[in-house]
Amino acid sequence: MAATVAAPVRAVTSRAPAFCQMKWLLLLLVVAAAAAAEQQVPLVLWSSDRDLWVPAADTHEGHITSDMQLSTYLDPALELGPRNVLLFLQDKLSIEDFTAYGGVFGNKQDSTFSNLENALDLAPSSLVLPAVDWYAVSTLTTYLQEKLGASPLHVDLATLRELKLNASLPALLLIRLPYTASSGLMAPREVLTGNDEVIGQVLSMLKSEDVPYTAALTAVRPSRVARDAAMVAGGLGRQLLQTTPKQPVSVVIHPPVSYNDTAPRILFWAQNFSVAYRDSWEDLTARTFEAQSLNLTGSFWNDSIARLSLTYEQLFGATVTFKFTLVNRFYPVSARHWFTMERLEIHSNGSVAYFNVSQITGPSIYSFHCQYVSSLSNKGNILVPDTQPFLWQMTLEDFQIQAFNVTGEQFSYATDCAGFFSPAIWMGLLTSLFMLFIFTYGLHMILSLKTMDRFDDHKGPTITLIV
Repeated sequence: MAATVAAPVRAVTSRAPAFCQMKWLLLLLVVAAAAAAEQQVPLVLWSSDRDLWVPAADTHEGHITSDMQLSTYLDPALELGPRNVLLFLQDKLSIEDFTAYGGVFGNKQDSTFSNLENALDLAPSSLVLPAVDWYAVSTLTTYLQEKLGASPLHVDLATLRELKLNASLPALLLIRLPYTASSGLMAPREVLTGNDEVIGQVLSMLKSEDVPYTAALTAVRPSRVARDAAMVAGGLGRQLLQTTPKQPVSVVIHPPVSYNDTAPRILFWAQNFSVAYRDSWEDLTARTFEAQSLNLTGSFWNDSIARLSLTYEQLFGATVTFKFTLVNRFYPVSARHWFTMERLEIHSNGSVAYFNVSQITGPSIYSFHCQYVSSLSNKGNILVPDTQPFLWQMTLEDFQIQAFNVTGEQFSYATDCAGFFSPAIWMGLLTSLFMLFIFTYGLHMILSLKTMDRFDDHKGPTITLIV
């Protein structure tokens, strides 16, 4: 009878850990799916030539086009099709925009994308990819530049009228289309309508000049992600690749510092920028982000190295220059480029002080964000002086920087300096492991109990126990 009762108990105990593991696995899958959904943008292709694309074989629901698959679609169009390529690049766009503002259920008069739909209907060749990996789209301009052998030319309607395109010479025309960040229903519709009108005017100009072309419409990032939806109760918590967190209403948001040559190259921002020399602190926030003309002399940029130089007059009685140097390298193991801030230099009175800032690193398609970048121990101590004693101190609150793959005046998604395991998570894991150890030990003791195999019989001799 005891064996009959013990067996079900033992079976339930063995299934409990497996059930818990399954719950954790499902939770991780949901989180991974949510993270992947935030990195998909649509891509619409059409051309004035015929038979450039075959129907996509992997366009089932939920499929995400990778960079390798995208190249298989683009290579035939670039090799056999027209040498004039138009890239309509919108700040934000998602497939949900076409669902919400397109002419669904036959209501063409209500469509926000009338010119785009007309172009696709009349185009001899077209291809629509609903979900393309964000990394593939982020490198699309570079890919087109390498395949065509022509540098991208940022144009608008005014400059496009003055251009004389040649069908035999390759040309890559980049046309930026804005998108609103408003949560209202009318503002996105109006902006998308304006973008569609721009597409229609550009295509009309090319048609009037009888210039063959291949066009693409995509976006820098998706416009509708879960953490931006007001209907999500309580939010989704802290994201590793997050944008700048929401600030209180009373906090003043400053525009970022932007170094430009032919286009924005380096973006730098902080909620508070303070430095100290011999324990005398100065707040440089207003002089950096609110100044009409910030001295950026000495800044430069190329594909492998970037330097942002900030010079301040009459700081601690001298001219002081802060130089942020970032390096972009390709790592074969991860098959992508990563940037690292090599050093932070402070030039003053002919002397140079160095901070080691190697913790500021991330994929080159992302920006870097950290709540505190400081030389103070109570604020993370990310800035490490190269010598001791060190006369300079620095604190950057809500710091964000990007020096590669900058598009416009906005930061890309940010890789955050916050570790995945917070102290609370570590304490929870240790407590759970300790409780699991106690449970396992107790279960082992219970299973080690043995029933008596000899009993006292009053009719026979007594049992003698020899100790």
